[in-house]
Amino acid sequence: MSRILAAALLLAGTLPLVAVAQETEIAGGTGAVLRGLDKVNASVTDLDLAAGASTTFGRLTVRLEECRYPAANPAGEAYAFLVISDTASGKELFSGWMLASSPALNALEHPRYDIWVLRCKTD
Repeated sequence: MSRILAAALLLAGTLPLVAVAQETEIAGGTGAVLRGLDKVNASVTDLDLAAGASTTFGRLTVRLEECRYPAANPAGEAYAFLVISDTASGKELFSGWMLASSPALNALEHPRYDIWVLRCKTD
């Protein structure tokens, strides 16, 4: 629980990276697996993205900047930096870190779509 709180505080910019690094070594993934939900037609789609890549989901463009996870436990907490924009207008709807274990902590606010992180991809 303290690791999740520390990660949340780090992402919020209130805790230096050194404090988290002392407790857990963080590794970078080669990509991430995200899940998208279209609330109108109740369809769920898994999005497999490489770091730096983009994909479309419905009317959204989703770009994964990077994905990080605890080095000692790759299946543990994953958090990804995402940039999500409206495909038609190009308007940025979300930019920030999402945590796999707490998707509502920093979520995309959209009336039709939800997107959350499932896990990082590793080598």
